[in-house]
Amino acid sequence: MKLATLDTGGLGRPAVLIDGDTALDLTLAADTVPAARLVPGSVRGILAAGDDGLDAVRRTVDAADANRDRLRETGALRPFADAPLLPPIPDPNLILSEGLNYRRHLEEMSGTPTPPNPTAFVKAASSLNGSGKPIPVPPQCPDMIDFEGEFTFVVGRRCHNVPVEDAMSHIGGYTICNDVSARDWVGEVFAAEAKFGIIQAWERNIMGKQLPGFTPCGPVMVTADEIADPHDLQLTTTLNGEVVQSTKTDDLIFGVAEILSYFSRWYRFEPGDLFTTGSPAGVGFGRDPKLFMKPGDRIEVEVEGIGRLSNTLAG
Repeated sequence: MKLATLDTGGLGRPAVLIDGDTALDLTLAADTVPAARLVPGSVRGILAAGDDGLDAVRRTVDAADANRDRLRETGALRPFADAPLLPPIPDPNLILSEGLNYRRHLEEMSGTPTPPNPTAFVKAASSLNGSGKPIPVPPQCPDMIDFEGEFTFVVGRRCHNVPVEDAMSHIGGYTICNDVSARDWVGEVFAAEAKFGIIQAWERNIMGKQLPGFTPCGPVMVTADEIADPHDLQLTTTLNGEVVQSTKTDDLIFGVAEILSYFSRWYRFEPGDLFTTGSPAGVGFGRDPKLFMKPGDRIEVEVEGIGRLSNTLAG
């Protein structure tokens, strides 16, 4: 299934895609389809309910076929392309972003060495943004805004200290994020020499990823059962229609199970938590000459089997 969150104010309403191009509002559907009354009121809630939550969505979809005319009349059924969207999970408890995780990306970033263990940083929930929404240009750092299309997994079950062989059973699904980054502070990282200077420079670099709207996510979350192998997917990022990133997820250094297992030693993950798996090669900062986004630019990230995340830099 492909689940989404419709932007209806506040934290929105959960929806499911039907026939690939139609959104069924699972909250509005409850007036017509009794099965929908058992669907939790958010995508995070659906995941937290486990099999019962997903089964309630499936029963609603099955019952919707016989009620399509009525569902259209009430607005519960609408073209997905016209639907305003929030991130699929607009209210995660935790967002973690893996860094240094694509081999070819490390090569383009001045030959950054392969880390011995996964490495990640926390992202602010205020940086989340929906597909189709503008990415704000921060007036304090408007000139070096970069793109990082990232394949992202969504936690489906609460877990802590999970063995790697059990980790995949805790994955609820997959989505797409763009780890938009103000690169103004990256130069400090490569120039720093003293130990604490390096630490401070890295921290400032990470803060360039925390700005409001700098984590577009979506358009949907695909349930884990629909992705046979998360390490064999094509990821393509385009800027104004030109391909700037193109890779298969088999270039990942650390896979989904390794990432979740490793960080679960410290974090307790909850249903709906997001984990971006790192950016592939092609980012603007790694190019010669460098390529940064400007107001009006359209940035799109497509991942095979999931969909296309599309945003425009605010003009």
